[in-house]
Amino acid sequence: MRILLVEDDADLGPAIAKALRSENCVVDLVTDGIDAEHLGDTESYDAAVLDLGLPRRDGVSVLRAWREAGHGLPVLILTARDGWSDKVAGFKAGADDFLTKPFRIEELMMRLRAIVRRAAGHAATTITCGPLSYDSQSGRFERDGFPLRLTGLEWRVLSTLMLSKDTVIERGALIERVYEMNAEGDSNSLEVIIGRLRRKVGAELIETVRGRGYRLTAEGRR
Repeated sequence: MRILLVEDDADLGPAIAKALRSENCVVDLVTDGIDAEHLGDTESYDAAVLDLGLPRRDGVSVLRAWREAGHGLPVLILTARDGWSDKVAGFKAGADDFLTKPFRIEELMMRLRAIVRRAAGHAATTITCGPLSYDSQSGRFERDGFPLRLTGLEWRVLSTLMLSKDTVIERGALIERVYEMNAEGDSNSLEVIIGRLRRKVGAELIETVRGRGYRLTAEGRR
């Protein structure tokens, strides 16, 4: 998952980013509302973790601007405020979920995976594609009931393909979900990751769509 993390606390923001990266997320961290609104408008993310009390522009205003611009980005509001009025304001602005500080990173990950899964149109927590299954709450992949051992880069690519199974994902979109902003990443490195995944999950499951990208499918098309 590629996550936009918007948190102005100098200690908490980097700590959350580090924890999310340890869960195989790609994280872009910003510390004010103006930068957050800009990235949400111009970059592609699977979800945003958005604090309410931000400098320059508050989180509710940022979220409202995204929704007015037609962005369906799943948003989890993260705030120290626990008043009902703050939650109402967040949900009215278009939030998908709400988490009050302090919290456990495990709960944050579960909530993020849930809103990303629902945004992709999956109601059940377990998603299948032929012999391949993905538990979206634990992040665990299995083939024929046996767990797959994946690197972080492989997991990012496979989870993106799985959440949009039977849909072509363009190369650029996959690269964005593998590497953070300003990191080195290109089509050649993506090809290497796809090659490794085919050896682990079965070459017939990952289809190359010439000139476009890749598709995870159980139909065995090549």
